[in-house]
Amino acid sequence: MVKAKTKLDFAISGFPEYTPEVRDVELKWLNQLSKLFESYGYASIETPSVEKVETLAAKGEDVDKEIYALRRLADDGDSKAKYALHYDMTVPTARYVAKHHGQLTFPFKRYQMQRAWRGERPQEGRFREFTQCDIDVIDSESVSLAYDGEMLEIAAAAFGLLETGPVRFQVSNRRLMNGLGEALGLADATLLARILDKVDKLTTEQLSTRLSTELELDQAGIDTCIAFSQIRGNAGDIENGLARLGLMNDHIREGQQQLCDTLESVEKSRPEQVEILGDLSISRGFDYYTGVVYEAKFIDFPDYPSICAGGRYENLVGSFMRRKLPGVGISIGHTRIFTKLLKEGLLDVGRKTPTQVLVASDAPYNYSTLTATAARLRQLGWNAETLPGVAKLDKQLKYANNKGIPFVWIIRDGAAFLKNMETGDQQSVDLGSFSGTPLG
Repeated sequence: MVKAKTKLDFAISGFPEYTPEVRDVELKWLNQLSKLFESYGYASIETPSVEKVETLAAKGEDVDKEIYALRRLADDGDSKAKYALHYDMTVPTARYVAKHHGQLTFPFKRYQMQRAWRGERPQEGRFREFTQCDIDVIDSESVSLAYDGEMLEIAAAAFGLLETGPVRFQVSNRRLMNGLGEALGLADATLLARILDKVDKLTTEQLSTRLSTELELDQAGIDTCIAFSQIRGNAGDIENGLARLGLMNDHIREGQQQLCDTLESVEKSRPEQVEILGDLSISRGFDYYTGVVYEAKFIDFPDYPSICAGGRYENLVGSFMRRKLPGVGISIGHTRIFTKLLKEGLLDVGRKTPTQVLVASDAPYNYSTLTATAARLRQLGWNAETLPGVAKLDKQLKYANNKGIPFVWIIRDGAAFLKNMETGDQQSVDLGSFSGTPLG
């Protein structure tokens, strides 16, 4: 396998596409993730690429600018779009659970690996079309807090499995943010969460200005928010940081306990290259998060966008049915991770073809014999192909070499030989008794 630094080219800006040897690696990634999710009992689902616009709007945030609406080319343009491409998996899953509620067994554990579309300005790590790999647990009435840790454990295992390099998870709990809001006398902590979620993108002065103008906090309140957002570390660090801050109410007590339990539950299971830290600046500004929240980034590329995120929600499914169905989930940004490692030359490229053996011949050329041999090899489990219209053996061997086909079955004067293209070794074989094992 050869590591190669690859320049990413896009047919249309923001829509990545790969050569066969790169696509081969992507498919292996998806297969590995599928097996990982299933090993924890998560079942695969797939929802349509298209949802109603009103369904997508149920997420509780301003998404109008990101939605790709669908209209027929022949549309007169006067009618308002009813349908749009989904921009993540969360809302479609909530709609799916509401629709199939009577057919599902709860807690419902699902994973979903699909493409999504967002109409944003393409740049490194941000695409108009991308693949997400999500897992969620949804239950009736309540979801065990143990799943908060399981989500984190699975996501950390995924990064270890895919050998992505050093990754840091930042974990918090929205109850802590709600408790801070309560201590500051705010009726709703949603805007506070959105502001503090930008703490790594704002200077202290910019952060102070927003807290002052948008929330009308005095200097003491601003200082409290800044100190709160700087609390990070392991469970002990979180407890000590909150104690120093001197804030305590029911929200903070519950959030602290839940966060510390989650951090401690994954400390022994996490891969060595994955750091998991409590970080109270992380809030995930979406309205629907109510408990644990996660966010992960590459350690070696600190300015790159987050590569994994999620959290606990209490009533997202309630947007589609008159019943409370809480859940917790996490999303792995497959395309964002894959393209970054590809660009940096950190991926082992795969094979240009799935072919394991090329059936070739020396003169005289007899294509019917080749196709019959290839058909028999396929019956034996080999991926076999022929090269029609090419009679010279050296050209057939060159083709196999250029595509990385590991073996060539050579038919010559009624006999057959199997050539190992890597070593050059060649041995006599008989199709009637051949029992070679195909490559994995």
